[in-house]
Amino acid sequence: MSSESLPHVEKGKGSDVEVNTEDVFAKLVQSEEDHDIKFRTLSWQKTALLLLTEYVCLAMLALAWSFMVLGWGAGIAVTLVLAVSTWYTSYTCWQYCMKHPHIRDVVDIALQLTGGNQIAGEATAIMLLLNNICIMGFHVLTGSKIFNTLSDHSQCTVVFQVLTAIICFIFSIPRTLQHVLTTGGPSVAKFIPAFNATLNITFLFIGQIMYPSFIAEMKEPKDFPKALTVLTVAEVIIFFLAACIGYAYNGQYSTAPLIGSLQEPWMKKSAFAFVLVPTIVIAALYANVAGKYIYRRVLGDSRHAHSHTIVGWGTWIFIQAILWAVSWILGETIPSMGDFLGIMSAAFDSFFGYLFWAAAWFELNRGRYFHGVGQTTLFITNVIIFGLGLLMLGPGLWTSIEAVIDDYAAGTAHAFNCKDNAL
Repeated sequence: MSSESLPHVEKGKGSDVEVNTEDVFAKLVQSEEDHDIKFRTLSWQKTALLLLTEYVCLAMLALAWSFMVLGWGAGIAVTLVLAVSTWYTSYTCWQYCMKHPHIRDVVDIALQLTGGNQIAGEATAIMLLLNNICIMGFHVLTGSKIFNTLSDHSQCTVVFQVLTAIICFIFSIPRTLQHVLTTGGPSVAKFIPAFNATLNITFLFIGQIMYPSFIAEMKEPKDFPKALTVLTVAEVIIFFLAACIGYAYNGQYSTAPLIGSLQEPWMKKSAFAFVLVPTIVIAALYANVAGKYIYRRVLGDSRHAHSHTIVGWGTWIFIQAILWAVSWILGETIPSMGDFLGIMSAAFDSFFGYLFWAAAWFELNRGRYFHGVGQTTLFITNVIIFGLGLLMLGPGLWTSIEAVIDDYAAGTAHAFNCKDNAL
């Protein structure tokens, strides 16, 4: 169902979600009843599991390193602030999606925020694809580390990266998120590492770029806040445990990821064996969302989008193959896992974690920014959120690029080589 065919939605009071959007979403679910491939099938419980799948990953084992760089006080403060701000901006994201039922991804949000400006839409599309491809490439890099560790570097690292990309490609073939889920389950010298450590924590919390796509495949999007609450509570508990226990036991020897701090080879192999499947499934989630955007640009809302046709499946598989080929190349070019996280946080999380949702709040509340103490407080909060996004985009990106340059200058890694990258 296109946005033009959706019934008009009346504007509610305050920042409350519009009262009749539930009927609109119900009609969207009904419109898929005669389709071979049904997308709007996720319950809020499965959405919560999907969100947890996105976040509970190997990257959280970089938290101990971040705490080592920042110290106990700053590390705990940054983690708590990010947990609260991420919940709030995610809630704003949901409100915006509920107000505009036609939204299927962040590109639709950008178009809605800018009144249909095509330049903004295309720029957001480029960022969506680059962000997801970067994360896919990060998991290609991670997969090679896992296989090298498990096999004692039995093959060239490039071989393991190709193997990881192929496995992830296979897991990316399902076209609905439901099926993807089923497959798994102050000197500059001090400023750069401190900022990168903060960006690493930021990367773990911020995943709102995926939320519109998750909401678009829910049977009842009004229940998304339930899934979001489950996610936030679980994140705080799991992330604090990973960071505090890791840093307490390893101190200045904490690495990113923490598995590298383990001394016995059998410990590293045992730990890595448990993160192999999540690494693949998370990569498949990002490939799914990126692939769907391209797929819609190519075939639109034709019958191929929801039917088992040769054209439909052939196009989908071809898109996934191209995405994973590009991701493999990217995964070969970044020398450090920590640097990879920092670049992605600065370049993309600034927009999809902060700037977009501050702008969404300003639109949702236009004309009533200062109606009462509560609204005024939220206005100031969103101004701060917007400022944080700009801070990440400017100094954050600069420090991340400097870290990559330093790594290459130190001879830590080179692109496309067989050197063992096991931890």
